[in-house]
Amino acid sequence: MELVDIEKEIHQECFVLDHQNQDFVCIEEGGINKFQDLSIIDDYGISHSFAPGGPPPLPIGLINPNFDPYSNRFVQVNPIFVWPLGPGLNPVLFKMELQRSLTLAKFLAGEGLIASKEEEMRRRNVIDKLKQIVTKWIKRVAYQRQLPKNHIRSASATILTYGSYGLGVHNSESDIDALCIGPSFATLSEDFFIALHDILVSRPEVSDMHCIKDAKVPLMRFKFEGILIDLPYAQLKVKSVPEDVDIFNPYFLRNIDETSWKSLSGVRANKSLLLLVPNVERFQSLLRCVKLWAKRRGVYGNLLGYFGGIHLAVLVAFVCQRNSSAMLSALVCNFYKTFTSWIWPTPVILEDGITRSFIQIETRSLIPIQLPCNPYEYCHSNITRSTFFRIQTEFHRGFMITKNILRTDFSWSLLFEPFPYSKSYWWFVKISLSASNGDDLRDWVGWAKSRFRCLLLKLEELEGFCDPNPTEYVDADVWEPNVVFYWGLQHSRRNKIDVKSVEEDFRNNIASGNQGSSGRIELSVVRASQLPKNAQWNTGKRSSKQCWRVLPKEQPPRKQVYSDDMPQYEDKSETSGDSDCPISVG
Repeated sequence: MELVDIEKEIHQECFVLDHQNQDFVCIEEGGINKFQDLSIIDDYGISHSFAPGGPPPLPIGLINPNFDPYSNRFVQVNPIFVWPLGPGLNPVLFKMELQRSLTLAKFLAGEGLIASKEEEMRRRNVIDKLKQIVTKWIKRVAYQRQLPKNHIRSASATILTYGSYGLGVHNSESDIDALCIGPSFATLSEDFFIALHDILVSRPEVSDMHCIKDAKVPLMRFKFEGILIDLPYAQLKVKSVPEDVDIFNPYFLRNIDETSWKSLSGVRANKSLLLLVPNVERFQSLLRCVKLWAKRRGVYGNLLGYFGGIHLAVLVAFVCQRNSSAMLSALVCNFYKTFTSWIWPTPVILEDGITRSFIQIETRSLIPIQLPCNPYEYCHSNITRSTFFRIQTEFHRGFMITKNILRTDFSWSLLFEPFPYSKSYWWFVKISLSASNGDDLRDWVGWAKSRFRCLLLKLEELEGFCDPNPTEYVDADVWEPNVVFYWGLQHSRRNKIDVKSVEEDFRNNIASGNQGSSGRIELSVVRASQLPKNAQWNTGKRSSKQCWRVLPKEQPPRKQVYSDDMPQYEDKSETSGDSDCPISVG
């Protein structure tokens, strides 16, 4: 929903309410206006007056969900609470919620989280061109396979999108997750990674091509007209794939291989989410909000033990299902209220109207979140004890902030303040990764990040707690291409961490199974005061979608780059998997 549409909806609904001429009672901090004889006493001993005939009905999207209309008791919310005296909705409370929703929508738009119409058209054109390319590619493959002429004419493949673009929560800097689906005669190793690869690199619109063949979801990563594309492949056991292929139809899913199934899981999960939420536009708005919060607060990044995009999408859909008529501001409040009190590891499971006699229980994850489509596996998770504690803390902080949404001085910016790492920890583990050139660094950092969970578990074993800051920095004093991480420690003065043994252990771990380029790694422990200036505080500003910035020697010192919303190292596994070390790169 465009911002202008939200404004129109709010102004229209406010106009209707203004002309309902409903009487209401306003309960403000420091005083109560009494207009009727009927009163009740709340949990705080305060008397509240209502219209004759009993207490009013519960307003839709009520900010205070603790109100019990049957016992006539509710939890006080300061500084202002408004209740209707007559039938219907309270116009003042409703207008306040609408105004809060509009303020949040404007805040998100100001952060550049809503793509312009020009950006939307640009991405549609890219997808259309990719579809044309794969159509020509599959006919060429059919010809090379010497299939009958009628099969060559009817041969087709298609492109389906998923991820943030598929859910409609992308922005001008977002990548596109696009799945190529081909028929049975087009193989992954030869036809996709060789034939289609050669066609793509020959196109003038394509640059920065990189093949990732050893990931859980093998894919090609490249830029098409400057937009980053992640392109995995799924092979169906059919002679031709229609453009509007139904990926839930058992006919298309029969006898497919495991790699194709994993590649399809992202698209299937996205489509299921959009079908299950009661209001797609509000789901998208809430998901934008929650993703921004997770990135700013440092709890986004599956490879570092935090949430991935699919985790947050399911959590948001769960809240939307349980609050189908709530406005955006109420959805945000209910999101934090729901998960700050959630009893983990109780799994989060969406309602889909299907009765299942047996529900698989996920025992390996601290925060189990079930995918919303058959076979109802659980999202792959790298969450550890430390990251679980950080996530819980951030849920509680979000709840404490949003429960005061009715305060006149409430500001959404407080919810999205960047996490103050340098003020929260005295000590940090500095992880320096470097290579001889940018291409080698890309592969090296991607591989090292795929094994970060092992390093995190080792540090937890020694220190009890470690906070893996997802932000990537570049060491300005090292001219070799490099990426630096700073992970917060609750370091005890009594014990001095043996960082060399930790480094050696991690070296051995990342050396196991690595068939790509190798680089250099160095671990050290530094004080908060020793952090570089650009790592001592976060501006909270959005950053480039590049995974690092390699500058010539004559350039000024490098600036920090955020990795937490960068698809270059994102784990593309959407289904459950073995979360023990080691895990595959992806």
